[in-house]
Amino acid sequence: MEITRNVIQDLLPLYVANEVSADTRALVAQYLEGDPELARSARALAATSRLDEIPVPLTSEHRLQAFREAKRFMFLRTLTWAGVISFAIVVGLVLALLAARAAGVFPGLE
Repeated sequence: MEITRNVIQDLLPLYVANEVSADTRALVAQYLEGDPELARSARALAATSRLDEIPVPLTSEHRLQAFREAKRFMFLRTLTWAGVISFAIVVGLVLALLAARAAGVFPGLE
């Protein structure tokens, strides 16, 4: 079986965290010698101190999924605000009608 770049990328977090066997460590180290770009990524990964700082390359599928989630969130936010505003208008109208009725503005409604 051929060891591809994708396999090495999958192993990098474990390699950097030193949670791989000696054989896997040697395999990844050997591959990184031949791929300077991936070796830079491994050094950058090792330099990060927190897991949320680990750089993750986004594919077009991930970008599309993030776009759809953001679009859905904005739709739900707009729908929620429309509901809140509509409810406030209805409550305001009801209160205005009750106040007008109490003031005798509409004599036929008593």
